[in-house]
Amino acid sequence: MIESLAAALGLGAQDPAFWMPLALMAVFFATVVAGVLLDGFDIGVGCVSLVAPRALRPRMLSLLVPWRDANEFWLFLGVGLFAGAFPYAWSQTLGRLYVPLSLLALGTLLRSACFEWRLRAPEQRQRRWQLGFGAGSVLTAFAHGYMLARISVAYESGPGYTGFALLMGACSVAGYSLLGATWLMMREAGELRIRALHWARRTLRWSAVGAVGVAVVLDFSNAGVFLKWGDGEHWRAVGFVWGTLLLCFVLTEMTLQRLMNRSYRASAAPFALVLLIFLVVLGGLAYSFFPYLVLDEVTLWDAAAPVATLRLALSATVVALPVALIFNLWVYWRMLGLSRPPRPPDFRG
Repeated sequence: MIESLAAALGLGAQDPAFWMPLALMAVFFATVVAGVLLDGFDIGVGCVSLVAPRALRPRMLSLLVPWRDANEFWLFLGVGLFAGAFPYAWSQTLGRLYVPLSLLALGTLLRSACFEWRLRAPEQRQRRWQLGFGAGSVLTAFAHGYMLARISVAYESGPGYTGFALLMGACSVAGYSLLGATWLMMREAGELRIRALHWARRTLRWSAVGAVGVAVVLDFSNAGVFLKWGDGEHWRAVGFVWGTLLLCFVLTEMTLQRLMNRSYRASAAPFALVLLIFLVVLGGLAYSFFPYLVLDEVTLWDAAAPVATLRLALSATVVALPVALIFNLWVYWRMLGLSRPPRPPDFRG
């Protein structure tokens, strides 16, 4: 496949003009996946904090403190990498995504500012910053869904397309809320776990609507994607994607029902299943779009910077990525399992 793709572009597989954009696109996709999953539970906790009892909100936000700075890393890395490696795609995407990108920037700014100000505010004023963090989280999650919907319909305009974008925005809020709720179920005991279980059950089916909706609309609104998935040679990939999604949603529903009816003990299974759902959806989208950044218009080689710039970007990535991975592995390994309070110091003697 690689050889035939390179030949279609009039390049060799060993030509830097061919493999460098491909390598940087793989790094960019990995950054997007990391941002969606690792920042996703952060966004989800912020979304469900708006419906949580006031007494539980401080604990929910305190659970996020160790990962807040690390979560913001992925957004800046992804934007910087995309701007540096694929500058000729900006004109084709920014103008068409002006509304969701503005909402995303506003939501991200609101989340960051409110979270930091809450840590420094007097206790009687912390509630307003908690609400601001939750509102920013909802705005960020909605912007992700709205943006995905606009990209999936190739930026077509009209009442139907706008309605679909709004629906996907709402389903995105549900999806992130599901991710955040299942993470809380894994991390915390008592009343918060019970309420997180209820939030997860309420958002699961709306998340399924979003996953199925974006896949169906992407397939039927783009002839190239329809032909790619409808080709008889790809029936195994189609069966794997849909079968995995169905199995994950069914298993998640069964696991939540079991935890509801039998026990409230800690379980990482729902969180792992929701992570797998996100991975399958993102992988299916990447396969559907490849090799285009703008469907049927701009390939990643059309949008790529000159080879000298790509070489610089790739060199910086090779140096910075291992450091980032080591730092994030050190930070994130503690996000799994039940949260345990720190031991108080012994002041005797």
